[in-house]
Amino acid sequence: MKDDRLSQFRDAGSDRNTAEKVPDTAQTRAPAYRLAFADEDFMCRDELRPVRLQLELLKPEMILNERGIESTVVLFGGSRIPEPSDKANARTKTLAGLSRYYDEARKFARLVTEKSMASYGREYVVATGGGPGVMEAGNRGAADAGGSSIGLNIVLPHEQAPNEYVTPGLCFNFHYFAIRKMHFLMRAKAICVFPGGFGTLDETFEALTLIQTDRMNRVPFLLFGEEFWRSIINWEALSEAGTISAEDLELFRFVETAEEAIEAINTWPAA
Repeated sequence: MKDDRLSQFRDAGSDRNTAEKVPDTAQTRAPAYRLAFADEDFMCRDELRPVRLQLELLKPEMILNERGIESTVVLFGGSRIPEPSDKANARTKTLAGLSRYYDEARKFARLVTEKSMASYGREYVVATGGGPGVMEAGNRGAADAGGSSIGLNIVLPHEQAPNEYVTPGLCFNFHYFAIRKMHFLMRAKAICVFPGGFGTLDETFEALTLIQTDRMNRVPFLLFGEEFWRSIINWEALSEAGTISAEDLELFRFVETAEEAIEAINTWPAA
């Protein structure tokens, strides 16, 4: 059998399997005897947090590299925004009205994925948080186009299961919000934000801060739904107060439709 590994050492998986076949004795049953990397209790200790952070950074990065994915288009947005056909069950009238953005996210993701497929799925791959609502719409739109999409899920008391439209081999699960947000932005060629709640706002302002402070390259940054965004954030007040510069208001642009967003990306920052 051909061994594609670069190392000449025996691989860790083989040793793990061998260790599980030893005789059952008081010594082999003791937690101290377990291989450190195969000991789940040990790996979950507080002292191992730096290792877990590194593992969460490495695993998706290695898989995305192996798949040849070079750039992404990120979709942030609310998990509670329903599909229009289900808006009658929305918990508020406002959410029912925002259901139109489910369709816009789905259409936008389809158009982006059609572009992505011209690069054999290496560039402009749709990436979402992998959950319901706008995230589902994004992955669904990519599936409509026959392409792949990424889902960066996270363990929560609810919404733990990824939506059914994420490409299975590109569906990741995280414990740490910080590492998850790094993966959202590391390959991002555009960031599109739909109406949402605390999580969406957190992701939005983290990305804007990185761009504002030159810790991240400036990319097309689009906010879907100007009425929604202006109703919850007084952007101009921040500039007038001097807490941000007037130029910072040019870091993002409002759009309403998928077609408008595609045009904004294609003309950024000239328009």
